[in-house]
Amino acid sequence: MALTAEQQAVIQQEIDEQVFRLTAEAESGLYTKQQARDGVNRQIDLGMEQRRAKLEAVRLAKEILMENDRNKPTAERGVVASDVTAFADDLINYINQ
Repeated sequence: MALTAEQQAVIQQEIDEQVFRLTAEAESGLYTKQQARDGVNRQIDLGMEQRRAKLEAVRLAKEILMENDRNKPTAERGVVASDVTAFADDLINYINQ
């Protein structure tokens, strides 16, 4: 299950803001251009790692919920996307504590 367009947009916006901030700092002379590039690269890597972690949490949440759903009577079965995303958020919050 992939991130929604809104979630991807939020992550991309955060990355863009960091890139803008670091570029502005470099242009103002606070950092050398190489340090700014290194900072931008670190921020991009961090953003990508956060995306991978969220995708892994969603995948894990889906697998757990689907397996738990198999133990329910047929009439009570059903896992919806909101269940998966809520559980994934819980997993992410637990990990970040």
